[in-house]
Amino acid sequence: MKPVAFDYIMADCVDAATATLAGAGGDAKIIAGGQSLVPMLNFRLLRPSILVDINRIPGLAFIADDSNAIRIGALTRHHRLETSPVIATHLPVLACAMTHVAHLAIRNRGTIGGSLAYADPAAELPACAVALGATLVLGSAKGERQVKAEDFFKGLFETDLRAGELIVEVKFPEVPTGTSTGFAELSRRHGDFALVGIAALAILRAGEIESARIVYFGCVDRARVAASVSAALSGAAVPLEDASPYAAAIRNDVKPDDTPGLRADTKLHMATVLTRRALNSMVEQRTAWAMSS
Repeated sequence: MKPVAFDYIMADCVDAATATLAGAGGDAKIIAGGQSLVPMLNFRLLRPSILVDINRIPGLAFIADDSNAIRIGALTRHHRLETSPVIATHLPVLACAMTHVAHLAIRNRGTIGGSLAYADPAAELPACAVALGATLVLGSAKGERQVKAEDFFKGLFETDLRAGELIVEVKFPEVPTGTSTGFAELSRRHGDFALVGIAALAILRAGEIESARIVYFGCVDRARVAASVSAALSGAAVPLEDASPYAAAIRNDVKPDDTPGLRADTKLHMATVLTRRALNSMVEQRTAWAMSS
């Protein structure tokens, strides 16, 4: 199939893009990398009357270290996140997650702003943004507003993005000293959409988990903190020998549906295994770091 007819506008600044969005009355869409949007247009799942291309807007593709936060422009491509020394140093869980995103051709075009805006529940970036406590900067003809990532994702492909708004920047606060991060996902083939995934932060002290912040993707309807699992892991001894500290909590936070070829209870089992794998990888990383110091 091919998309329905639409007008195409190449914006040269944020103000021009937001003015077009405001004038379209909710019937316009932003196109940046197009890796999510174009397939949806071709299947006619979206039928906008206007496409606003923001690729030529200067100043929207950057990674900046502001000492207490890492700022990332909405047009920053996945591959740049994957290979950036700043991201590797300050947000290693994000750098790791990018290696799981589709394939290189797609990572060369896909953008952080686009991934967050489309809020695919199987996507890595929304989960990482919530786990890391990111803040999204949203621009419109009325000015800018900031929304915490954990408040931005409202449901299945549903966000707090209002008509006339676009994501212009994402701010990741400094990860507290002593925090370990972990990431894991399962897919049928590398580069496929995740069946189940996890982005995790934890503080490990004296052989136990002092606190944890767990976010699942692929097996939930949206990126959000798994509050029950995060609480259940507090005080658990590491490395985790089995799933007993958090197995019951998984069912409170992860409530998947049966899908063709994959039952809900299988997804729950995968989430249970990945939680242990991600937490234990933090212990292995700390041990390796201690031995090399």
